Amino acid sequence: MNVRFHPAAREELRNARTWYEERSPLSALGFAQEVDRAIRQIVEAPARYPRAESGTRRFLLSRFPFTLFYRAGQSEIVVIAVAHQKRRPGYWAGR
Repeated sequence: MNVRFHPAAREELRNARTWYEERSPLSALGFAQEVDRAIRQIVEAPARYPRAESGTRRFLLSRFPFTLFYRAGQSEIVVIAVAHQKRRPGYWAGR
C-alpha cells in the first residue's frame, strides 16, 4: 500500500525531527524510528486504529507526544497530520 504525507504533515514531521535533532541526535533518531514503526503498523492494518475527527484515524506514538492522523483508501494511506498531543487540538481538521 502506498503512503503519502499531506504537505503540511510532511512539514510538521520535518519540524519535529529538527527540534529533536537540535537537542539530541539520539532522540531525533528515536523519533524517526518511532514514526517509521507507526507507518508500518498502519499499513499492516489501517482500520485497526481508532476513528478520529474529519474522517480520519489516529495512531498515538508511544515514546513521543505526537499523533499521526491519517485517511486510508483502497490503495493509499494519506497522513494528514503529525500533531503534537498538547498543542492546538484539531487544527488540522480542514486538510
